[in-house]
Amino acid sequence: MEKAAILSLGERVVRRNALILAGAQALVGGAAPVVISIGGLAGAWLLLDDKSLATLPVTGFNLGIALGALPAAALMRAVGRRLGFVSGALVTSTGGLVATLALFGGNFWLFALALLLIGVGGAFTQQYRFAATDGASRTYQPRAIGIVLAGGILAAVIGPQTVRLTDGLFLPVNFAGAFVGVIILGILGAGILTFLRIPDGPEETHPDDAIPARPLSEIVAQPRFLVALLCGVGTYGVMSFVMTGAPLAIVGCGLSQDVAVLGIQWHVLAMFGPSFFTGRLIARFGREVIVATGLLLLAASGGIFMAGLAVWNFWIGLALLGLGWNFGFIGATAMVAETYRPAEKNKTQGAHDFVLFSTVAFASFMSGRTFVAAGWEAMNVVIFPIVTLCLVALVVQSRFAPRTQPRA
Repeated sequence: MEKAAILSLGERVVRRNALILAGAQALVGGAAPVVISIGGLAGAWLLLDDKSLATLPVTGFNLGIALGALPAAALMRAVGRRLGFVSGALVTSTGGLVATLALFGGNFWLFALALLLIGVGGAFTQQYRFAATDGASRTYQPRAIGIVLAGGILAAVIGPQTVRLTDGLFLPVNFAGAFVGVIILGILGAGILTFLRIPDGPEETHPDDAIPARPLSEIVAQPRFLVALLCGVGTYGVMSFVMTGAPLAIVGCGLSQDVAVLGIQWHVLAMFGPSFFTGRLIARFGREVIVATGLLLLAASGGIFMAGLAVWNFWIGLALLGLGWNFGFIGATAMVAETYRPAEKNKTQGAHDFVLFSTVAFASFMSGRTFVAAGWEAMNVVIFPIVTLCLVALVVQSRFAPRTQPRA
């Protein structure tokens, strides 16, 4: 009876933490749609000459996530999840402040640095999904991840609406109001994160895990980890590459900035909206099936984009792109979570996100250059070979490689 009560208490704590992290995702995570929807446009506004560098600030954002992944993991290992996440939210606010100053000063390179800082704060936000699995059973982990990412539904509204409601607030300085909004979002998120009750301090060894923590090289050499990483990188990289260029393509073909911002809103809603049931779908059909479905949806988005340049092409294509990311990324994250033990979590998660967001940063950087050099249609052609490679790897791993279960 006493054991059942302890387990019940543990389950309540896990679910409470997931809800708190979802709230923080809604607020601090709202900075990402702001950066995505206007980062490239603000870069083009600041630049006088080479417009191919317009998406460089967005690249700075993604690079910041990559560079911040390992330090974020190290900080949380030293001081705990709660203080680490609060620090990350305040870094996001600082980035918003620097971005505002850069726009008032007309300084493109300072603006790129500011978005890099917002990205460093985003590295902490990206680990919310892993923190939700702390103390959760293997069957509940996908649902916990889904609950946290469901907070992105509000972020999908909060971010773009921050851009729209502050449009023209500081004219003739464009876009500055949105980054003042980022300052506020980070501070509010930090306040919510103070209610987390994840145990602070060094990593503990799981009671059922008597085997010492393995070297990182051994963990990442597992076929299941490598395939999960490939699918996560492929899903996120394709999404970032196409999404970053989409606002430039929308405005470039004569549609309004408002169409671009609303398109990104539909995209981010599709990214996070299905998170309410993605975990249940994974539990029913399996991680690999959901990842494969996500990859096929990415390919479908490419087909819609290539079919024309009407508003519906952009909006439906962006929605499918977001939905494909949701299935592919949550499924791949759940696969990764199966490959490490509790005592190995921070170093594995940090290394995973470093590789993931380094690739995403490169994808966003190439987005602007590819758009200027080859056009919107060529950008979408890139989707298909990447999706094919990931699908082949997924099928091979599922059929021929044993599933790693390090927590037995």
